[in-house]
Amino acid sequence: MSTEVEQLKQVVEQLRKEVTRLSDQEDIRKLQYTYGYYLDKCLYKEVADLFSNHKDTCVEFLGGRYNGKEGVKRLYVGRFSKAFVSGRNGPVHGFLLDHPQMQGIVDINPEGTRGKGRFRSMMSAGTHESIKETHPRGLVQWWEGGIYENEYIKEDGVWKIFRLKYFPFWHATFEKGWSHTKPNYVPFLSTTFPDDPNGPDILCEHPMLWPDTRVVPFHYTHPVTGEQVADDDLRAPHFGKDASTSTPPLVLSKPDSEG
Repeated sequence: MSTEVEQLKQVVEQLRKEVTRLSDQEDIRKLQYTYGYYLDKCLYKEVADLFSNHKDTCVEFLGGRYNGKEGVKRLYVGRFSKAFVSGRNGPVHGFLLDHPQMQGIVDINPEGTRGKGRFRSMMSAGTHESIKETHPRGLVQWWEGGIYENEYIKEDGVWKIFRLKYFPFWHATFEKGWSHTKPNYVPFLSTTFPDDPNGPDILCEHPMLWPDTRVVPFHYTHPVTGEQVADDDLRAPHFGKDASTSTPPLVLSKPDSEG
């Protein structure tokens, strides 16, 4: 009997761990989806509150890295709010910024304290013709597709965004589409804080935009083989050319404290 009880305890403990893992994965998906819904409506203060206060918290976007919670606020409450909604928190009449979060793949570390997630977004954005004279972007409508490779941290039982890395993979005007996207259609960040009051703390190596089609590295291994994708296969050479002739593969950066 004692052996059966011990085996039952082990089964219960295994089930408890599995339920906790699944619950953590769902909490992170909800966190990321919430991020998308807030971003849709330019609720930038709420977006910033989704992030951890950890010293290594950061956001990487368009070739720049915003460090710490203050850096996060500088990007969302500073840069985005001023550019899109004249500094307010919330939407303005006639401005569209739908930013859905899709295809979430979430993994939790064995300790249940950190998580990683890969998500896709396909944004539709622009202005209504009725505000073309009053909004700084004039009359415009555009598409954007991007990949998130994020890290999350559990603090006092609550999951928060730890390191958000968004790679806006491609942009296009609604009228002409992605086949005709002009070079530098969305310029990379080039000036750091404080020279740019809303700029990043540092500039990142190897930023990429369409027609660059390199792969954003996967945080997870192949679910069948257990292997990572080979570095050369993350590159994007020109048709018929060897991978060695192309730009080096992207590398997901780490904070200085982790080398």
